[in-house]
Amino acid sequence: MSYTKSTMKFKNIWEVSEYHTARYGAPGERRKEKRKITPEVMEKRNQYNRERMCRWKLLMYFTKNDYFVTLTFRPKERPPDMAEAKKIFREFYLKVKKQYKKRGEELRWIRNIEVGSRGAWHIHMAVNRIQDTDLIIRDAWKYGKVVNQMLYEKGQFRELAAYLVKTPKTNAALREADYSTSRNMPLPEPEKKIYRHWNMKEYIEPSDRESVDADYHIRIPRGFRLDKNSYHEGINPFTGYRYRTYTLIRSRRE
Repeated sequence: MSYTKSTMKFKNIWEVSEYHTARYGAPGERRKEKRKITPEVMEKRNQYNRERMCRWKLLMYFTKNDYFVTLTFRPKERPPDMAEAKKIFREFYLKVKKQYKKRGEELRWIRNIEVGSRGAWHIHMAVNRIQDTDLIIRDAWKYGKVVNQMLYEKGQFRELAAYLVKTPKTNAALREADYSTSRNMPLPEPEKKIYRHWNMKEYIEPSDRESVDADYHIRIPRGFRLDKNSYHEGINPFTGYRYRTYTLIRSRRE
């Protein structure tokens, strides 16, 4: 058996990862020399995982009609350090959570507290929108301006996820950042299947419920299409074997 296909299924998006299964090896696949796992390689991998988990939570719990909120601090209200900023945010979201609960709703949020290179503090936050969300947030935030806009979906939330988890290492304009999410957004385990051949072109016989992409030799279920901009194939530096990732999009959104 050669590779594992791992699929995370959301309402209109399926995110797929295919990689060789270490338990069975990779018959017919020449293993590349593994790269030295440097701190830089590890950090890059960790950042990728943070972005992926953030995107998955956005896909599962948010829609384009929810809010992307920016909370600013007046110069005299700026916190002295990140610990105090996190304390301020906690007090803020507990007030918002209380108002959601009064309305029979559950608050969900993803946020990044950021300090600019010139010392300006602000908080970016994705929040599920209910009636009066803008008023609730305005009343709960006493430290500066509140800017509300709709979430941007471009790239199936890829750009938004990258923006929410950015750090000083990925954005030179930042001096410090702290990313976090509410705890009420669990993710399901991905569906996994094991196949015997990496080169799907050699053996694919599509059923009447799927098709095969002629360029990438990917099984595509009926009602979905391949987002070709999402396709990536490379060598895993940890295993030395090939992998690929891609996104399938429902043709008619539910």
